[in-house]
Amino acid sequence: MLRRTLFLFFLALFSLSAVYAEDFSEGIEYDKLKNPVTTSNPDKVVVTEVFWYGCPHCFRLEPYMVKWKETLPDGVELEIVPSVLNRNWANHARAYYALQMMGADEQMHARIFNAIHLRNQRLDTAESLADFVAKQGLDEKQFLDYFGSFPVDSKLRKNRQIERKYGHRGVPAIIVNGKYLTSASRAGSNAQMLKVVDYLIQQELAQR
Repeated sequence: MLRRTLFLFFLALFSLSAVYAEDFSEGIEYDKLKNPVTTSNPDKVVVTEVFWYGCPHCFRLEPYMVKWKETLPDGVELEIVPSVLNRNWANHARAYYALQMMGADEQMHARIFNAIHLRNQRLDTAESLADFVAKQGLDEKQFLDYFGSFPVDSKLRKNRQIERKYGHRGVPAIIVNGKYLTSASRAGSNAQMLKVVDYLIQQELAQR
């Protein structure tokens, strides 16, 4: 009787592990970059989210990212990169970096998404973005100074170069440790994409 009970217990345990163990495949749920890209922090596993404020898919991903980043294990770092794949996206990238220099990027990130996608505000020029920032209680002049500054110009040039190396064709895209590229379209959904990211993170952590 005891032997049978133990057998059933381990069978159930095995069944549960089979249900929860995820296994993903290169070329299906994710791609391996031909040439790894040097990350911003070689001491950690860096997860890079590439986005554009005007992208509805990026907007829908944001709530998932907010919850997911709270679960990041030690040794893992999330960085957010505004895409400049399209020339028309540059003002949103400039706004992100200007707000970052003001220490207000986290405060304003969801507000900009919501203004564009829930309230249909056209925040696509320096003036409209500055006016929006001012209405949120931030310094409009400081924002505009940073918006057109040399450091922000440099960040946009760097983004153009690094996005060519990533090789993604749209946003949102997630790159794990400069080696792997995935997206919701590859994985099947936003939730599934983050499972792929977790899987790749564990692979990278295991190699350290």
